[in-house]
Amino acid sequence: MIHNFRRRLALGLGAGAVAVAAVTGVAVTASAAEPLAKPKTAPAAQSHVVANPSLNLDAALRAAEATVKAAEKGGHRVTVVVLDRSGTVQVQLKGDGAGPQTAESAHRKAFTAVSFGQPTSALAGRVTGAGATLRDIPGTLFLGGGVPVSVDGQVVGAIGVGGAPSGDLDAQYADAGAATLR
Repeated sequence: MIHNFRRRLALGLGAGAVAVAAVTGVAVTASAAEPLAKPKTAPAAQSHVVANPSLNLDAALRAAEATVKAAEKGGHRVTVVVLDRSGTVQVQLKGDGAGPQTAESAHRKAFTAVSFGQPTSALAGRVTGAGATLRDIPGTLFLGGGVPVSVDGQVVGAIGVGGAPSGDLDAQYADAGAATLR
């Protein structure tokens, strides 16, 4: 099952890499991972283009699998979602017996963590008070279980976990997955 998942995910990422390559002028190999030639140097007028590093598929899958295994070891049934820097789902794994609500919860926690660059448990205290707060931003969820993934101080993705009996446990499992990327 995971083999088919990886194949479908790789095909989708490959198509995306080819599209990006067409726009940027970079040739790609069949693996859609290595440039055949150096990218063309952008003229000064195009210096407004930025690079946004993000997790690759192997790293996202490795983190997701480690997260689910940590939860299983703890006796919990969870779903884990790994997002890239732009908030797009790279991997979603639903553990055996995880409830139907866990996927949405995990996704929203990961989205919140990648959006703010902080664990959702740290953000929870900032959503109190009268009037508009962070909790009013669509797609966010300020319960423990979402952690950003950073490389050299730059957020490159996030892991969200839903399904354990508490946000503290969800965060513990997300941290276990993130630890595989350090």
